[in-house]
Amino acid sequence: MSDALQGLVELLDIEPIEVNIFRGANPDEERQRIFGGQVAAQSLMAAGRTVEHGRPHSLHAYFLRPGDPDTPVLYEVDRIRDGRSFTTRRVVAIQHGRAIFNLSASFHADEEGLSHQVAMPDVPGPEDLPTLVEQLEPYRDKVADWIDRPHPIEQRHIGPLPFLHRAPTEPSQRLWIKAAGSLPDDPLLHACIVTYASDMSLFDTMLAPHPVGWDDPGFMGASLDHCMWFHRPLRADDWILYDMDSPNSAGGRGLARGFMFARSGELGVSMVQEGLMRVVRTPE
Repeated sequence: MSDALQGLVELLDIEPIEVNIFRGANPDEERQRIFGGQVAAQSLMAAGRTVEHGRPHSLHAYFLRPGDPDTPVLYEVDRIRDGRSFTTRRVVAIQHGRAIFNLSASFHADEEGLSHQVAMPDVPGPEDLPTLVEQLEPYRDKVADWIDRPHPIEQRHIGPLPFLHRAPTEPSQRLWIKAAGSLPDDPLLHACIVTYASDMSLFDTMLAPHPVGWDDPGFMGASLDHCMWFHRPLRADDWILYDMDSPNSAGGRGLARGFMFARSGELGVSMVQEGLMRVVRTPE
């Protein structure tokens, strides 16, 4: 396990401070706000720590306010229902006395059932693709801080990096992702790390058809909500194909869909995210 991945695992090992209340730390990094995938993953971990049986099968979440990276996050868990097959939890993430994130999660005891799925796209394997650091090396003068910082999730993009161009392209992207090291056999931990990684690329898919970017002073972007369905167990420390597209943007909001496939071809996770895409002035 890399030091960066060890740091993520420790970040997800939230501290119980009272019945149904947990405290989550933040990484020691310079950020304007907490990464949304971190809050979602810590919230799912808080919910899972109160569940006696079953794996996460779905989550539905809203990003309410930017998180303060200099302040721990409190997670309050509401044990809505404990059933024989399904268990439901609601989690509210709180900072400075206000909710910054709200999540509903459902857990399902393993059972047999009818099975079908779409086919995994035919794409190059991760070993045949450059690393993200290699792709960013020509831009080192602009992203040196990011390149030199260790990262818990490895990324291998299939094609150009979507966030480096302004020319409109098709609203889709594919990449391989994997935790940077081996993880213990804890299904909840793997689901939480997959949740963390799921928020790393979806928004860029919404921006692809538009000549704006994160560094444009006239652009304001933020995740609004995030939904995931866990169909089959995925190991976060094996390569996962992340296939994304954005079918729509309108009214200052964009929508993106994502599908995560195990290298064996099994569809493990489906997700949808809506994001704020506000242009306060027309880009030149």
